[in-house]
Amino acid sequence: MLDYLIKGGTVVDGTGAPGVPADVAIAGGRIVAIGEVNDEEEAAAREVIDASGQIVAPGFVDPHTHYDAQLLWDPHATPSNLHGVTSIVQGNCGFTLAPLNGDEDADYIRKMMAKVEGMPLESLEQGIDWDWTTFRDYLARLENNVAVNVATMVGHCALRLHVMGAASTEREADDAELGAMKQLLSECIEAGGLGFSTTRSYTHSDGAGKPVPSRVASETEVLELCSVVADHEGTSLEWASDGCLNGFTTEEVDLMANMSLVGHRPLNWNVLTVDSARPDDYVNQLKALDTCTERGARVVALTMPVLVGMNMSFRTFCGLNLLPDWGDILGLPLQERMEKLRDPEVRRFLEERAASPEAGVFSRLTGWGLYEIGDTYAAENEGLKGKKIADLARERGVRDFYCLLDIVLADELRTVLWPGPTDDDPASWHMRGETWRHPDVMIGGSDAGAHLDRMSGAPYTTSWLHDTIHGRGLTSLEETIHHLTEVPARLFGLRERGVLREGWHADIVVFDPETVNSGDVVMVNDLPGQQGRLWADSSGITRVFVNGVPTIVDGRATDHLPGTVLRSGRDTETVVIPADRSGTP
Repeated sequence: MLDYLIKGGTVVDGTGAPGVPADVAIAGGRIVAIGEVNDEEEAAAREVIDASGQIVAPGFVDPHTHYDAQLLWDPHATPSNLHGVTSIVQGNCGFTLAPLNGDEDADYIRKMMAKVEGMPLESLEQGIDWDWTTFRDYLARLENNVAVNVATMVGHCALRLHVMGAASTEREADDAELGAMKQLLSECIEAGGLGFSTTRSYTHSDGAGKPVPSRVASETEVLELCSVVADHEGTSLEWASDGCLNGFTTEEVDLMANMSLVGHRPLNWNVLTVDSARPDDYVNQLKALDTCTERGARVVALTMPVLVGMNMSFRTFCGLNLLPDWGDILGLPLQERMEKLRDPEVRRFLEERAASPEAGVFSRLTGWGLYEIGDTYAAENEGLKGKKIADLARERGVRDFYCLLDIVLADELRTVLWPGPTDDDPASWHMRGETWRHPDVMIGGSDAGAHLDRMSGAPYTTSWLHDTIHGRGLTSLEETIHHLTEVPARLFGLRERGVLREGWHADIVVFDPETVNSGDVVMVNDLPGQQGRLWADSSGITRVFVNGVPTIVDGRATDHLPGTVLRSGRDTETVVIPADRSGTP
């Protein structure tokens, strides 16, 4: 007897092959038939879903999330679930919530995650009890209590903190400490960890403003920890570094290649930003991938296929703080900061530094005239919401940047700003389309679960589908679905997922190609402690199945929690390097 029969849809199976009309039958959490189902089988199905005019695809795999904390109060992984995501990889960039060595570690990690990943400290304190110790304990909290499938990398920062304590942010490890970290990493992977993640990026500082623990580690330590994954089946590697933002040095390329080679596993990094105004960075980063391949390594860049909705504020930490020399000024106490921002010399200095080559990837935030005003608070700013800075600056006869500063100062820096991206030009989109065809570039980098009040990356799946079908059409529907499903599933070695195939797990998305899209980005205050986050609904998502159980029906989440913890070795297989590129687009 069938549990569900999805009838009359067009099956796009995830491989990149053309879609075909077919029924899909589900029983016992698996796909038991793809094709035409006879009347007798249809009559015996518990539920028949009419998918006429709709697309039936594998569930989407998000390769770069930070849902590690949110899942403990929101097992549905909202809003990614609404956008067709059925499997996620978390624990990226060296940041995980386990292992913990008591309350002191928990306090450090809470404050670190609040700083580096923009998770409200109040939510981390009020929404989680923090009563686990081992990585196994943490995964046990998720098992049988999630609506999506969850794979978790083992973060370097928690390993270092557990072994070295306060010294983890001060010095390199000695031989005994390194040995203890390797043993601990092995135990975490044996418990089900997907692999090892780390960061060496200058943007990652802890709650006290110090470099996070992994940034203090020697290259020897990084490579020794990467070597541990080679001893475990179905593992992977991930990292963040300065070069992921601004272009790689020769030393970073060597380190990336060596990480993959000593670990005998693929290494992925986040995020490749494509901007026609910065072609040298784009060329540098693609060349780095090719250099690693020539050495026999496999290094994969993640890139987003849409421009992510985000907001900014001069009052709280955001991407503006990371512009060259801006951090010292925006980090001042409020009154001192406002005084500086009124100073003509400081204004000129900030504008010049933002336009300097050192701004790197953050230069996309400097199109001041493209900024749209969000919420305002002062009487003199009444009526400005929804207006562009360029229009207001022309009315006032001042420079765009100065106009922006005048507005935010009137609000005591509380003004919500929506940056208009500087890389929304035809040349940048042409470059993106070319990039997606590179064999070592993978779609992803949503950061879902992080930067909650500043960035909305979770809806990239439905936004890209809409753009593919009704917008720029830079690739085919079949290739878009392939990038969202089989490509990430193959990179992480997910067993029997990422493709619609008889006998495989029934992770399935049914959507209407005419209406699929992401809704407008809005702020909602639904986190623990009534903290805010950016949110976007989906449209056109008819059904989502996770392991054969419906988690979304007509765009709304069900109460079911059929997800599983994807444990290395059990749910993943080893991806051999160098890669076989015969099936890579």
